[in-house]
Amino acid sequence: MHKRLLAVALAAVAVTACGANDPKPGTGQGQQAAAGGTLYILNQGQTQNFDPAKSQSLAITSLGLVHRRLTGWLNAEGKQTEVVPDLADTGKASNDGKTWTFTLKDGQKFHDGSPITSADVKWGVERTFAPAFSGGLGYHKQLLVGGAEYRGPFEGKELDSVKTPDAKTIVFELNRPYGDWPWIASTPAFAPVPKGKGAEPDYSEHPFASGPFQVAKYQKGVEARLSRNPNWDKASDTIRAGLPEQVVIQLGQEASVVSQRLAADSGDDKFAFGSSFVSPAQLAQLQNNASAKQRVVTSKSGALAFLALNTQKLTNPKVRQAFQYAVDKAQYQIASAGNAQLAGDTASTLITQGIVGREQFNLYEAPPNGDQEKAKKLLADAGFPNGLENLDFLVSTDNNYPEKAQALQAALLKAGIKTNIRTLDDDAYRAEITAADAKYDLTLASWQPDFPSANANIQPLFATSEIGGGGYNSARYSNPEVDELIEEAQATVDPAEAGKKWAALDRKILEDSPVVPLIYTRNSFLRGSKVGNFFIADFPAYPNYLQVGITP
Repeated sequence: MHKRLLAVALAAVAVTACGANDPKPGTGQGQQAAAGGTLYILNQGQTQNFDPAKSQSLAITSLGLVHRRLTGWLNAEGKQTEVVPDLADTGKASNDGKTWTFTLKDGQKFHDGSPITSADVKWGVERTFAPAFSGGLGYHKQLLVGGAEYRGPFEGKELDSVKTPDAKTIVFELNRPYGDWPWIASTPAFAPVPKGKGAEPDYSEHPFASGPFQVAKYQKGVEARLSRNPNWDKASDTIRAGLPEQVVIQLGQEASVVSQRLAADSGDDKFAFGSSFVSPAQLAQLQNNASAKQRVVTSKSGALAFLALNTQKLTNPKVRQAFQYAVDKAQYQIASAGNAQLAGDTASTLITQGIVGREQFNLYEAPPNGDQEKAKKLLADAGFPNGLENLDFLVSTDNNYPEKAQALQAALLKAGIKTNIRTLDDDAYRAEITAADAKYDLTLASWQPDFPSANANIQPLFATSEIGGGGYNSARYSNPEVDELIEEAQATVDPAEAGKKWAALDRKILEDSPVVPLIYTRNSFLRGSKVGNFFIADFPAYPNYLQVGITP
């Protein structure tokens, strides 16, 4: 699952007024799992991709069961997520942050017993550049020297900026300083693939495993069955519990049926959890099921839902600032999930909650329902005393977006802003959002970073380089000073110092008002009664698959 601009909003929900991560009986956190048993994961998708070159999987979800990476995430309740060693250490910077050197731990093996070497990590990274193996996270591709022109290893060429002076050492040479490289090394591309392997088109179904599980059986639309990897080095792996004897990912499971099955809690479903969010309608139904209600686990926060203002069309900053007061965030919450507690807190920053360095502030103080009179005054000051007319408000048909747009449309009208809602199916919507040209004036979107750094909040949404060409700068925001400050923050190796720079950028960008933050969405997941160690940390808003097991 990828967390970029999700036209299918991470419409997340809570069940109670308190956070579901507050320790209390029945929410899963207090139930300790033991080794053994079969864990079932109920998945909507027809396929399950285990090829790291093609994966956008978070470090704590499904891919992490099969593949280790150079670095990993220490993800625990009540703590900010940290980058930690996985196959290697967390890297040492030199050359002012342009060179990063990692040392692999001793004795690491693939599931067949063959040793994992630096050459296998290098090969895994190089595979991601081959056009046939595209689709995965690509932060590294423009950062590695020569990456922009490299076409992968299958034509007999190596990427010279990835060096392996010995079997345990791997060195990355970047074209500019980049302090978040240890986070980049936790993305799927940095999982090892035996040198020379992985050219097979079905490698995703039969990968070489380095994590606690290997793919024992795969049937599209039916299941992916994972068995224990006998050569997984548990002693060196501090981020995976590896508890179940096997994991069965059931594919093609319709979300509402999954909720019904887990609520009923019978047979194998006692040992299962759903990989998809529980919808607001399903949550409402669960309120009448005391057992199921206790088995819902909810994130404290999640993706940032926002209204993007096309700055190439709405060029006046005062006009854009008027939207900050015109929107009705309370009505957006209701349209999202029925009420504020279910939807998530109202938002005022670009950096999502749970990210190191985030600062809470609100440049545009207004009641939850907005201040439409102030919005009118800003429009009048900008030369629009009669408001704005015929704005094209583009939304996806997925995840209740038309209803959310209607909730905002009513408030905007009170401020003298008349909009025409235009809906597209999700594929067409994404195509327009990421195209070079854009017709829309406004659009709704949601964003969850791929790794817990403000870098992953700010750069993909607000750098000029991310306008069109498949990028997700849906506000079409371009500010040369901001671009320079983004690169400066990215070049800062010290996380605390970088955090200060990102927080300052958060404020600076919002002063230009390219987007209106709406809510920090919440995600809720349902588990069976025999599933333990099932929790959601401050980041990301997903369960940590690597810790889940079966209770005795």
